[in-house]
Amino acid sequence: MSATVAATSQGPTKLQLLELLAAIGTAQWRDFATAAARHGLTSTQAKVLAQLEGPVPMRGLATLLTCDASNVTGIVDRLEARELVRREPSPADRRVKNVVATDLGRETIRRVREEMQATHGALDTLDQAESATLYALLERLRPTLEKDA
Repeated sequence: MSATVAATSQGPTKLQLLELLAAIGTAQWRDFATAAARHGLTSTQAKVLAQLEGPVPMRGLATLLTCDASNVTGIVDRLEARELVRREPSPADRRVKNVVATDLGRETIRRVREEMQATHGALDTLDQAESATLYALLERLRPTLEKDA
């Protein structure tokens, strides 16, 4: 525990927690981008693949990536050219195109995640009880942080 946190009897402040979450998030994103690059993917292309657990409309990807829908078209075009994704008409509205990961796309993102050496190394420093505690805490935070996403 850092000296700043240890010196306070009430534990870390929200600002300290936010700074720590930001630092960890930045390091994890850098690790993700490095692993993605080894597979010839940009970090954004890999992020798209990571979002495709099922069909996602093009506009939905734009929302997830917080970018304009026109930007998503180019990203999906490049992934489709590599046969990592395909476009399919939505069964509910044939005017809407869904993006779906191919088997190769799912395998590629699985490998990217497996190759995140810095992140895996950091998690390896936790024992089983610490891992369970961290998981439980992150699961508590996730719904609130994702509700507006």
